[in-house]
Amino acid sequence: MSLGISSSQAQTLRPPAYPLITHDPYFSVWSLQDTLSAGPTRHWTGEAQPLEGVVRVDGRSYQLLGQSAAPLRALIPVAAETPYSARYTFGAPAAGWEQPVFGPAASWQTGLAPFTNNPSQAGTQWTSRDVWVRRSVKLSGPLPTSKLVLLLLHDDDAEVYLNGVLLLKQTGANGSYQRFALPDAARAALRPGDNLLAMHCANPQGGAHLDAGLYEATPAPAPLPVASQTGITLTATQTTYAFEAGPVRLTAQFLSPLLLNDLETLARPISYLTFRAQSTDGKPHQVQVQLTASSSLATNTPYQRVTTQAGGAGALAWQAVGTTTQAVLGQAGDNARIDWGQAYLTVPRGSARVGAGTPQVLQTAFTETGALPAAGAAPSAAGTPAQNTALAAVLELGPVNQPTERHLLLAYDAPYAVQYFGQNLRPWWRRAPAMTMAKALQAAEADYPRVRQQCAAFDKKLYADAQAAGGREYADLCQLAYRQAVAAHAIVAGPKGELLLLSKENFSGGFIGTVDVTYPSAPLFLLYNNELAKGLLRGIFDYSESGRWQKDFPAHDLGVYPLANGQKYGEDMPVEEAGNMLILTAAVVKRDGKPDFARQHWPTLTKWVEFLKRDGFDPTNQLCTDDFAGHLARNANLSVKAIMGIACYGQLAQQLGDQQTATEYTTLARNLAQRWQHMAQDGNHYALTFDKTPGSWSQKYNLVWDKLLELNIFPRNVAQQELAYYLTRQQRYGLPLDSRKTYTKSDWIMWTATLAERDADFQALVHPLWLYANETPSRVPLGDWHETTDARQVGFQARSVVGGYFIKMLQKQLAASPQPAPEGRSTQPK
Repeated sequence: MSLGISSSQAQTLRPPAYPLITHDPYFSVWSLQDTLSAGPTRHWTGEAQPLEGVVRVDGRSYQLLGQSAAPLRALIPVAAETPYSARYTFGAPAAGWEQPVFGPAASWQTGLAPFTNNPSQAGTQWTSRDVWVRRSVKLSGPLPTSKLVLLLLHDDDAEVYLNGVLLLKQTGANGSYQRFALPDAARAALRPGDNLLAMHCANPQGGAHLDAGLYEATPAPAPLPVASQTGITLTATQTTYAFEAGPVRLTAQFLSPLLLNDLETLARPISYLTFRAQSTDGKPHQVQVQLTASSSLATNTPYQRVTTQAGGAGALAWQAVGTTTQAVLGQAGDNARIDWGQAYLTVPRGSARVGAGTPQVLQTAFTETGALPAAGAAPSAAGTPAQNTALAAVLELGPVNQPTERHLLLAYDAPYAVQYFGQNLRPWWRRAPAMTMAKALQAAEADYPRVRQQCAAFDKKLYADAQAAGGREYADLCQLAYRQAVAAHAIVAGPKGELLLLSKENFSGGFIGTVDVTYPSAPLFLLYNNELAKGLLRGIFDYSESGRWQKDFPAHDLGVYPLANGQKYGEDMPVEEAGNMLILTAAVVKRDGKPDFARQHWPTLTKWVEFLKRDGFDPTNQLCTDDFAGHLARNANLSVKAIMGIACYGQLAQQLGDQQTATEYTTLARNLAQRWQHMAQDGNHYALTFDKTPGSWSQKYNLVWDKLLELNIFPRNVAQQELAYYLTRQQRYGLPLDSRKTYTKSDWIMWTATLAERDADFQALVHPLWLYANETPSRVPLGDWHETTDARQVGFQARSVVGGYFIKMLQKQLAASPQPAPEGRSTQPK
């Protein structure tokens, strides 16, 4: 299997996961295996969001994409599918609480499920340690004869009973509905008529959630023959699969046109899927392709109810699907998917048709007749469960001999993207009141030839530029990281029409606009579109300058995605965030070639630098961006960040024409750098902390800005001494973050490697990261926190911080850029 930028530039990196549709934290679909038909496609969180593809060649069908799955039939549905009320108590009940007859239950309260401590979610608020729940259900009709499945969402330890019979005890927390197969004995506990499902959950700390339901497992459909997958090509914006199906060669190309220098195309949440077929025996063959998209693209769980709607405009026809509830911006959280707005499957009229129905009926009709089934009854207002509902498109490629192509469009229309201090903000592409998804789809269809050409050219240039900057393995990692880094953000029109680029801190708390996630992510945006880099910073500046945040250092975050209503992280990171904002402002100004952005925020920058001047050099016991490693006092790398922040303020003052202030802060930074060398020196390297625990060390990745911004605060030999030491500490899969553990952060390794003055040293640090990506057994969108000994993911996935991989390319670009010319002399920048 080859993976590469083109047939002439093949390479063998095996990504841990393959991006298919990548636009924002909600519209993000991946394949987590090397063979496209080996499993369902998934949202970056790991939840199934199935896309399924079947090719029909001369009447014979082959599976191309995804796998058919048998849906569950609800006996006692979970709250996500059918809201219900139940009796509950937070106080420990008497023995027998799980039995069908239990007199004291008459005094229990009644409330809506689920039971949760997430205030943004509908249900009953549960903030005590334990909750006990009794749910009465009446069953009619014949009892099931197939296997039973318990769906359980629990945080933490839970036990579930049916009519007094224990079904399951489960420890820990699962964060989403999980299927548990039940023994046949469970079926014997079911009764015609009244039944009782009883639940108990303990929550000693953190999140709290409880919901359960009982389902019947329906028979799985018979599998189709599988088309032989012969190759994969992954580039910055495209993932292309090659197949052979009988006498036909076929490719399926997923294109998300994330062109950072074309904001309107970038922001439009529309991906293209193009199928290309060619005869291999010189004879014409009748070829059709069916693509089905599960309605779970538009739900948080596959059990929520949805409705579908047919539509069209001009030369396009589509099917759309969305939940019946449409709770816009209704919940915040990390392991969550969107359940408002609509997913669209769109085709050009004439050579393709679209429809909707149950996945099994859609596939059976296609495999037997090559067509969609006849339209059924109009969708019910009550909707159907997403797992039982799919959108489908059938593409007619005709009698194929020479290469023939057909394409379709996959899109998502969310009327609002985030809530920003109480105001719902529209996504950037929808900022004009007259803009609609119909218009966006028509524009995307008209742009299809241009977009394909520009994406191909961009992908080729990105790889060539990355290879020139850091070698082939570095280029492989950059093209792998590109779509992931971009799609972990929402591009939003702010309250004044300004551009906001708001990250989601994927699988590390779910925070929105986190400063110490922006910091490692920024190199990608600084490299390709400085307006987007400014968009990363504006929210935090606004938070401080509006008076909502009054501390003399920046906030850690703006909230929990998608609700940006104020910091939600439980602890400040004062030195970390102050240094980050000053450094990134200086980087934005250098890329701009003028200091206007700094001038707009000068009083705020001054407040932050005064904090660093007072408290930054020898930090007290506090967290830094590597908060998973715990608190640390006198952190030498964090001290470097403070020094860089002070130096950046001096550089900005010079660019604004205030030479007196520039001299004061630049001199201060150089004096602190001299003190730092004395206090951190530990033989042949610099220590983890100023306490100089024997043998301690850490990556001093914050030093990279001294080089990139040409601050010249530290002598060059400081970084080179550190680099020489790091090369003696490497493991097979990377340089550990510091001496405390063997795990690492891949973004910081890239920053550390960029300190190298010799290409050989840079590549020596990058090679283990290439091995990690190629060999990790953790098949998830690229994780940035992994073990250097066995390449396993420690935590985090699909995060924007892999945008930090582009720092070597940024360094090359900044080195070729002139410094902004100082403005006329003044005593105080305005």
